[in-house]
Amino acid sequence: MIYSLKGIVQQLNPTSVVIDVNGVGYFVGISLQTSEKLILGQPTFLHIQQIIREDAHLLFGFNTISEKEMFNLLISVNGVGPVSAIIMLSSLSLDEISSAILSGSSSLLQKVKGIGTKTAERIIVDLRDKVQKFKDSDENISTFADNKVKEESLSALEVLGIPKKMSEKIADRILKQNPAFSVEDLVKQILKNI
Repeated sequence: MIYSLKGIVQQLNPTSVVIDVNGVGYFVGISLQTSEKLILGQPTFLHIQQIIREDAHLLFGFNTISEKEMFNLLISVNGVGPVSAIIMLSSLSLDEISSAILSGSSSLLQKVKGIGTKTAERIIVDLRDKVQKFKDSDENISTFADNKVKEESLSALEVLGIPKKMSEKIADRILKQNPAFSVEDLVKQILKNI
């Protein structure tokens, strides 16, 4: 079983890398988060999860042990394969994934390509007790909700032609005073304060 690889980055794509380990090139699937940390021609160390199937021996690499642990939790859920797990790790940070699971936000998980309603709900049910360690505290859940409301509000205002920079400061001020605001409430308040 291959547990880790230490070598030179021989080829680098957003979702895969070839690591040269003493003249042997290992093709490894990676997330965008890990890809951003790698530099072509430079030495690297990756935590590896090897998946053996009848038709293939697949390697998936991770910059951190936490990312590898989250990957293994995700693929333990019925209906989530390694490629879906990598897409999720590329689309959302570990903090966003764990926050979505802990707060039961299946809509955020469904934004990931290939994750439908049933799969998102299954991820939440199966992993709710297992992702707590990826969170620093319960405070982050409300911060995450605030960020989601803020982002959706700023997007809506951008559609109306209001620059993000202008509305972002006002949004921060309003959310400090009223953290429980919905997207609609926040948009209305920002429009009143511009």
